[in-house]
Formats: sequence, structure tokens, C-alpha cells
Amino acid sequence: MGKNIIVIGGGIIGMSTAYYLHQEGHRVTIIDKSNMDHGASYVNAGYLTPSHIIPMASPGMMLKGIKWMFNSSSPFYIKPRFDLDFIKWAWQFNAASTKARVEKAIPLIKDINLLSKELYTEIYESGNLGDFQLVKKGLLMLYKTEKEGQHEMEVANRAKDEGLDVRELSLRELHSLQPNLSSEILGAVHYECDAHTTPEEIMQNLKKYLTDHGVTLKTGEEVVDFNFSGSIIDKVITQKDSYKFDEMVLASGSWSQHLAKKLQLKIAVQPGKGYRIDVKRPTGIVVPAILMEAKVAVTPMKGFTRFAGTMELSGINDTINKTRVQAIAKAASAYYKGLQITDKEQTEAQCGLRPVSPDGLPYIGRTSKWANLTVATGHAMMGWSLGPATGKLVSEIISGKKLSMNIEGLAPERKL
Repeated sequence: MGKNIIVIGGGIIGMSTAYYLHQEGHRVTIIDKSNMDHGASYVNAGYLTPSHIIPMASPGMMLKGIKWMFNSSSPFYIKPRFDLDFIKWAWQFNAASTKARVEKAIPLIKDINLLSKELYTEIYESGNLGDFQLVKKGLLMLYKTEKEGQHEMEVANRAKDEGLDVRELSLRELHSLQPNLSSEILGAVHYECDAHTTPEEIMQNLKKYLTDHGVTLKTGEEVVDFNFSGSIIDKVITQKDSYKFDEMVLASGSWSQHLAKKLQLKIAVQPGKGYRIDVKRPTGIVVPAILMEAKVAVTPMKGFTRFAGTMELSGINDTINKTRVQAIAKAASAYYKGLQITDKEQTEAQCGLRPVSPDGLPYIGRTSKWANLTVATGHAMMGWSLGPATGKLVSEIISGKKLSMNIEGLAPERKL
């Protein structure tokens, strides 16, 4: 007999979790403070990225953040502020940014990304979500400087060691694959192991599937408290109602740390704001790419091209920083011949908050304090890529099944 399960959070992680829990025969309710129509799950680059084997917490990243702290157009921007949670997070981030920690993280990141890509493919082939974009053209890493090119080749060689499909392209091969590139581009690495999607399309289809199959969506409800009985969380309380359940999943993204405190847990997460500009006219862009010096992601989605990027650590807010939007637009023009993003397209830019853990790895699993809680958050820039894998793993935990992969390194109570 299935369990009664509450999932807090209606982004790609929460909805993927609900999808797999429903498949296992459980009764699922999703609670989300928003209308579930915007945020990081809707404005991301749509990448499925086994290639992204290096976690954000890597040697030199904190130094870059400090260097760029007063440059609001930089790819990695830390807004100066006194916030105790952020200061603790920054200390842990710096401590995690070692070569040894990165090496330990690489196989874990690769395995969970490959699992998720496989699950996206299974969902596509099942027809459960109808037809949606899933294109396996890989991902180009375009570079203009020898320094960035050398850095990416080091990553590419490490990816090859992990068995991923990747190769360096000659300029002739590159321009054949993607015409109209700037003559300033020196070369590219092509991660053929990657794929891309259109996030809004999948989110809408997923919502429809869940509601059509009996999953309850409680939108516009903010979780404000919990009731406990020994080691069991027995009730979740919102500003509108309260709900009893057998199991609860914490998948509330950038808001997870706040709720974790109410559960007497220490789950360090900082919101990393990202922006996107959609260009709904022909751009000639046919292969997804990351513009390396600018750290801008470019994706040919269904009916438009998306330009996304930046990592802004400025707390929980949805303020659009025009300088950062302009930096994305400027980068697009600098890498593609004849491409100009208009002022109107820039004014329609949106943002989303990605939950960033100090070591760049997600939190997935049980905690020692609560017998009926599973945590699924902290995915940083890999949330979209890791949605199905996370949902599948959570459903296996709750259903008492053998896990699809070893997740010991993702434990919510791991040492940071």
C-alpha cells in the first residue's frame, strides 16, 4: 500500500520527485508558495550536462568572487553584505574549494548526470509527458583566449578519463557545425555527451501529467511551521491549512535553509541568481554553447534562442540587475556575427534563484534526526540536469528499494 507523501517545493526537483513517487504507487501532494509558473526551473539553460564534472566550489573560485565583488557585470558576483548565514556558507565554500575535494566529487557528478540523462530519455520515450524537445547535439565550449582554451582542454581530458564523449574541434569543424561565429573565437571543445531541452515545455507537461494522475498541487501556500512527535514530523503547517502525512520531502530550493532551521537541521544553501534573455526570432544558432570568457549559456530552444548566465550571490530577491542583463546581451554580440539583442528583449529578461551548497554538490537523502524526512536540494547550476535522477533516488529511498547509484557523498549531514 502506498504512502501519503508531502513534497515541499514545486520546481523540477519537487515535480520529478512527485512523478517517480506516483509511479511507485504513493499518494503525493506538492506544496509551493508560488503559482509554479516561474523561477529557476523555468529560466535555466535547459542543459543535461554530464560534461559539468567540476563543481562550482573549485580552486580559485572564492578569489575570483572577491576580485569581482565590486563589478556588478562580472560572471560571478558576490554582493557585499553582512549576513551570518552567508558568511558561514562562504567559509565552507572556500574550505571545499580544494583539488582533493574536486577529484572526489567528479565521479559522483558524472554518475548522477548520466543517470538523469538516461531518465529524461526514458520519460521522453514513454510518452507520459507528450512530445517535448530533447536534442542530443552536445555542448560547445567556445573560447577566445588561449588561457580559457587550455583550461577547458584540462577539463576535457579529465572528462575523457571518465569515459565521456568529448573532442577538440578544428576551426573548420567548428564553423561547419555552427556558422556565423566571431572570427575572434580561437576554438572549441565539443561535449558530445550533453543534450538540451526547453524547460517551460517540460514543466507544463509535467504539471499536466501529475494533476491528471491524481497528484495534488497546493500552490500559493507557504510552509510556516511543522509539528513533531518524537523522531517523526507529523504535520506541515501553511498559512492556509495543515497537512498530515507519512513521509515528507524537502525540495524547496533556495528556501530550504530557512525551512531546515525550523526542522532543527543545518543545511547550508545560498540563492545563486541567474538571468535569461529569450530571443524569439531566427538567430542561426543550432548548437548549444557556453561562451567561456563571459560564462554565458546559449540554447536553441523550441521557438526561440535562450541566452542565460551569471551567478549572483545577493540573497533571496527577484530584482533584475540591468547591468547583468546587458552583460549577457553584449556577450552574445561578441561571439556571434550580426547578432544584436534588442533593448526590448533585454527588458523582458527574467531571473531565478538556484540553491547553491558550499561544496557544489546536492543534498539527497535521509537525516539522522527525522525518520520520515528526505532532503532533495542544493543542486546549484545542475538542478535542471539532475531533476529526474534526484526524483528517482528519493522515490527509491522512500519505497525502500535499491538505489540506482551510491549517494553517500550527497548526504545532507556530510562534513562541509
